[in-house]
Amino acid sequence: MNHRNHKSTNYFLLGMRFALPVLQVILSAAFIYFIWKSNMIPDRYVLAAGSVFAVLTILVIALSSMKNNFWGIGTVLSLLICVAAGGGYFYVNQALNLLEESRQVYNTSDMVVMVRNDSSAENLYDAAEFLFGVQTGVDQDNTRLMLEDMKTELDSEIQVREYPTLLEMAQALLDGEVGAIVYNNSYYGLISDALENFDGQAREIYRYGIHTELEVAEVVAGEPFNILLSGVDTRSDAIENSRSDVNIIVTINPKTKKVLLTSTPRDYYVTLPGISNGQRDKLTHAGIYGVEASKHAVENLYNTNIAYYVRVNFNTVWRVIDALDGLDLYVEKDFVPWTDSEISFQKGWNHMDGRHVLAYVRERYAFDDGDNARGRNQEAVLSALIDKCMSPAVIANAPQLLATLSGTFETDLPDDIISELINQQLMDSTPWKVYKQYAGLGTGDSQTTYSGGSTPLYVTWPDYYSCKQCSARLRMIFDERPEKVEEEEPADAVK
Repeated sequence: MNHRNHKSTNYFLLGMRFALPVLQVILSAAFIYFIWKSNMIPDRYVLAAGSVFAVLTILVIALSSMKNNFWGIGTVLSLLICVAAGGGYFYVNQALNLLEESRQVYNTSDMVVMVRNDSSAENLYDAAEFLFGVQTGVDQDNTRLMLEDMKTELDSEIQVREYPTLLEMAQALLDGEVGAIVYNNSYYGLISDALENFDGQAREIYRYGIHTELEVAEVVAGEPFNILLSGVDTRSDAIENSRSDVNIIVTINPKTKKVLLTSTPRDYYVTLPGISNGQRDKLTHAGIYGVEASKHAVENLYNTNIAYYVRVNFNTVWRVIDALDGLDLYVEKDFVPWTDSEISFQKGWNHMDGRHVLAYVRERYAFDDGDNARGRNQEAVLSALIDKCMSPAVIANAPQLLATLSGTFETDLPDDIISELINQQLMDSTPWKVYKQYAGLGTGDSQTTYSGGSTPLYVTWPDYYSCKQCSARLRMIFDERPEKVEEEEPADAVK
């Protein structure tokens, strides 16, 4: 029996001795081909990696053909190379899949049917005989499409009662005037802010997504471009149309390796091109109509063109921070955030995990200049993220980071732009210079808005002189003019 087991073991080791080098060649070749095909790595690095794998393969074959213990060393080496090549293939493929699943080139408006919590209806069919309330103040096209879908779904006509505003429609549901209401789910935040009891008394029974293709920009790889970083704060982990609390223009000039972050107060009282018919609204409300509306509103304010967007959800971004082992950020003063009273910040440098960063970028009430302070903090976090992503820490945390990033953002950045930036960083490791600027606070006021209807809301009249200064600095970075924006520019420098 022992002789038979020993013989079986020898056969297994002999098989490993010759099979592993073959597997090594296959995995190494697949990995090299994959990174070359992805265009993410400069050709000279791909060639160098291929040469290294070729030399290692020759070495393994030579060791495996020797007697004594040398073939065992070759087998172990071959196994390690297989693990490295297989792991590299897996993580590069995971990164490319992540970019693909996060790429969105259309806007989705989620229309919903809501009923009271005590309603007997559990789905649309249960509510077929209900009287449905709709509002006629905004978003009429999507409301019409939703009603048409409901008629098709139920294969019957539906009874509708119209209300001039969102709030009147929502209140009618709570008062029992209608059995259900139909509206764009992006308005949920507006309704729940105005009607404190709405959140606990209404529930969703039907949803229908209306897709609209976004404009596709064409930017030559290597040329400067603008990205809108839009941060939404929704009830769920999903990235969906909602009020945009963060609106930062990220100006990237690959030729000079300079990045300029331009932050705009969320309450700026602006027009929404293509949406509000010239009526003013809060900038944050632009996100209700999709990221394209936010892009056009910011473009109009600064007289610039924004090619792409990156949209993130605050409810998920904290996971990315944790995957990077936190960020080191300078805090201006001691404070307890109003969004999370169980934590606190001390003046000076703080090492923050995801939870602390989330509270930090949301805070504005603890600072005298409120919205501008929040904008500075958001830009500080973005700058720290850029620095962290350019550091070796990214490689060390790559597995956790890639797993965490899924579902946390969406973008329309094309592959060739991303490939060009990665190629450039690998070819030239010179650090990127990140500059920051902030539009002035403006003048606070109470005004009606396009999205809010006849209910006056707090707004901020833009500081247009400040906006012109920001626009000029943006053009300097974009056009590679010799003037430089001073790094760590104080907030009161732009007024």
